[in-house]
Amino acid sequence: MALQFDKHVKPFFKDIRFWLLLFFVVRLIGITNPSLESGHNWRQSLTNMVARNFYEDKADIRYPTIDIAGEKSGIMTSEFPVYNYLIYGVSKLFGFNHWNGRWVNLIVSTIGLFYFHQLVVKLLNKNIAFYATLITLASLWFAYSRKIMPDTFSVSLVFVGLYGGYAYLKEGKWFQLVLFFVFTTLGVLSKIPALSLCAGLVIVPWITSVKRARIFHVAFAGLIGLCFVWLWYFYWLPHVYAAYDYQLFFPKTLRQGFQEISTVLPNLFEKFYFSSLNSFVAFGCFLLGLFYVVKGRNRLLQLALVSISIVFAFFILKTGSVFPTHSYYIVPFAPIMALVAAYFLVELPKNIGYVILGVVVIEGIANQQHDFFLRDSELYKLELESTLENVVPNDNLVIINGGTTPQNMYFAHRKGWAIRNSEVNVKFVDSLHQLGAEYLIIDKHQTNVRELQYKVVLRSEHYYVYGLSIDN
Repeated sequence: MALQFDKHVKPFFKDIRFWLLLFFVVRLIGITNPSLESGHNWRQSLTNMVARNFYEDKADIRYPTIDIAGEKSGIMTSEFPVYNYLIYGVSKLFGFNHWNGRWVNLIVSTIGLFYFHQLVVKLLNKNIAFYATLITLASLWFAYSRKIMPDTFSVSLVFVGLYGGYAYLKEGKWFQLVLFFVFTTLGVLSKIPALSLCAGLVIVPWITSVKRARIFHVAFAGLIGLCFVWLWYFYWLPHVYAAYDYQLFFPKTLRQGFQEISTVLPNLFEKFYFSSLNSFVAFGCFLLGLFYVVKGRNRLLQLALVSISIVFAFFILKTGSVFPTHSYYIVPFAPIMALVAAYFLVELPKNIGYVILGVVVIEGIANQQHDFFLRDSELYKLELESTLENVVPNDNLVIINGGTTPQNMYFAHRKGWAIRNSEVNVKFVDSLHQLGAEYLIIDKHQTNVRELQYKVVLRSEHYYVYGLSIDN
C-alpha cells in the first residue's frame, strides 16, 4: 500500500496544477460579493465604475470614464483599461454584475501563475518552481487575485508574455514571439509597475545557446511594445488631461518621491516584511534565500534579480508616499520574493522544506481569510440605488458624503461629487449646487449631520436625501 501511495498519490500532490485548482476553488468563497470588503473597496468600485460606463454608455477604450468628476465629463487619465474592458465584454455576454471582475481576475491570475511556474521550471528547476509558486499563491496574491483590481491581472499577463518570449528564444516559432509581444505589452499597459518584471530580460544577450537573430527579434518586439506604453502614458494621457481635466494618479519626480517616502519609512518596510508575502516565516525564508542566491554561481539569476529590483525601486520613488500607504503596489515584487525564498527551501531536506512551506501557506491564508467575508454593517449600501430610484432622476447630478472615494457613488449609480464628511455644510454644498448639483445624499452612518436648510425629499433608515433646488 505504501508503494502504491508513493507511486500514484505523491506525484499528484507535487503537480502544481492540483494546487492551482485547489486555490482557485478556495478563492471562489464569496466570489459574488460586491466591493464592500474593508480592503481597497474604493479601488474596486472605481474599476467597476469604469467597466459599467463602458457597458451602459460609449465603449471607447481610449476614454475610461468615472462618475465622481462632478460637472465634468468624467473622462480621466488612468492606466490602459484592458481589465475594465474585459469586464465590459463579459458583461455584454452575461449582464453587468458587481462581481464580474472578481472571477475574471481570478481566472487570469491563476493562468498567470501557471506560466510563472513553467518559466521557473525552464530557467531553474521543478523544485524551486514548486516552492515559489505555492509561496506566491499564499502571498497577497491570495486575496488580490480575486479583487476587482488590475494588479495581479497585469502581472499575470506579463508572465504569459515572458514565457512566450522564452519559448521563442528556444524554439523560434513566430506565434511565440506574438505571444510575448501581445501579453507583455498589455500587461504593462494595464499597470506600468509590471514593467519591472521585464527587466529580467537583460540576461538574454548573455545566454550563449540562443541564436542572435532571435534575441534581436525579442528585443525589437519589446521595443515596439514599449513604444505603445510610451504613447499611452506620455502622449495620450497628457492629451486627455488637457482636454478633460481629471486624472487618477499623480507621478512624482524622483526627488519628491524620495522626500515623501523618507517620512513614512516604517510603512515602506512593512510592505516588504509582511504585506508582500503575508507571512513572517516566508519573509524569513526570503532573507535566508538571499544568502543562497548571492552565494550561488548563477550569475544570470543574480543579474536578473538586481535588474528587476532596480527598476522596481524606480517605480517606488515615482509613486512617492502612495507606495508605502497602499499594499497592492508590492504585487509585482511578491513572486520575486517568493522565488528567492524558494532558493532557501530547496536547500533543506525535503520533509523539513515541505513543513515550512505548509506553515507559510497556513499563515498566509490565515492573515487574509477575513477579506473573503463582508461585514453586515456595510450591506446597507446595496440598497442605495433602489432607495433613490423614484426620488432622484438618473441624469441629475448628486452630492454624496463619506469621503472622496467612489464607493458610495458607484452604489448610488449616479454622477456627481463624493465629498468628505467635514464638507457637509451649507457653504460648500451651495458652491456645488452652483455647478449643477441637484440633490444631496447624506449617509447617516458616515456623519452626525442630519438636518440642513434644504428640502428633505426622502428619509430612510440609512439616508437623508435633500433637493437642492426645491423650496421648503
